[in-house]
Amino acid sequence: MTDTITVTGVVGSDPKHHVTSQGLAITSFRLASTRRYFDRSKGTWEDGETNWYTVSAFRQLAFNASTSIVRGERVVVHGRLRLRAWETGEKSGTAVEIEADAIGHDLTWGVSTFTKVRLARASEGGDDERAGAAAGDGSAWPGVAGTAAEPDADAAGEEAATDAAAALEPFEPAGELESAGVAS
Repeated sequence: MTDTITVTGVVGSDPKHHVTSQGLAITSFRLASTRRYFDRSKGTWEDGETNWYTVSAFRQLAFNASTSIVRGERVVVHGRLRLRAWETGEKSGTAVEIEADAIGHDLTWGVSTFTKVRLARASEGGDDERAGAAAGDGSAWPGVAGTAAEPDADAAGEEAATDAAAALEPFEPAGELESAGVAS
């Protein structure tokens, strides 16, 4: 059985990014999640206990997370919950880990800008480099030998121009629906 969890919290450590000898990109960081509640008797908001998680991201998510988030930022993490017992000498405990499927900034607390990355092609013939990943060589991921991710400059430029033009024109949903073949 796989347990999934979605947690909002504050990045508690600088993300650590590395690539294994097999070519797997991994980024991990600590996440602090504190429940807030309103104490009616005091008439104030109070902090509950803080839960700490170790978040691990793999492959493309690992690269994007390592270049996008920093300590102190508020994020939303969705992934698989893992509880692991550990013991070192006289100390023992339980590690609470999240293997992330998705990580993003928590827009309740601020604004964020999205930049799409385009993976470099594996060969001049135009074959998608993810074909290499399917073969298991790990070549499709940034930070792994022979690959790189770069912002999709053409798409970013087009999006910026479209956004700027849209900001100058009034929004007319009825016209957009009619042009899409939907009657209003």
